[in-house]
Amino acid sequence: MNTHEPAVDAAAEGSLGEQVARLIDELPHDHLRLDELLKRVGDEGLLLLTVMMTLVFLIPVSIPGVSTVFGAAIVLIGISRLSGRALWLPQRIAQRPLSAQKLRPALTRGLVWIGRLERISRPQRLARLANGRMIDLVNNLCFIAAALLLMAPFGFIPFSNTLPGLALLLYAIGMIQRDGGAVLLGHLANIATVVYFGFLIGGGGAAMHGLWQHFSG
Repeated sequence: MNTHEPAVDAAAEGSLGEQVARLIDELPHDHLRLDELLKRVGDEGLLLLTVMMTLVFLIPVSIPGVSTVFGAAIVLIGISRLSGRALWLPQRIAQRPLSAQKLRPALTRGLVWIGRLERISRPQRLARLANGRMIDLVNNLCFIAAALLLMAPFGFIPFSNTLPGLALLLYAIGMIQRDGGAVLLGHLANIATVVYFGFLIGGGGAAMHGLWQHFSG
């Protein structure tokens, strides 16, 4: 299982923020398709692509259809990393057009998050949480879980996309940099998402029960 992605060579490639900024600058002017992005980054850049796709969920903006398309793509990236095989995307996801005019400003505003995390990220920190066959398995399963949480139908509720989006960003940066500290923060953000969704579901159930009692009584 080849899930290792080399740490970023800042001298040759630039920082993560600079690489993602270049991807955003190269977006088409009208519509964006995932298969076009994949051609630009290749299999070695899937985590970099994940970093870019999470940015739109870290700011208070809603773009219809994005969480489904990007979330599904990130799930399949996680599966690709688990299996050690090239990424496969269904045609309806790979070729679904998304408004580049709406995405570009949202992605650009989200770049500030990468800058913040880069300042605190340290390659090979807490290496046991980022290196090894078993830990890679656990981390990639949690990565997939965060992507599934991102796709949950709570997009209209504040922070429902932000928390799993932040978890995915931390996982991706941690895996690229082999930074166990960032991966650990990703796990904490994932747990916070589950707890938050539990409150939403529990609160919604209690409200429905109260309404039922009110109208049936």
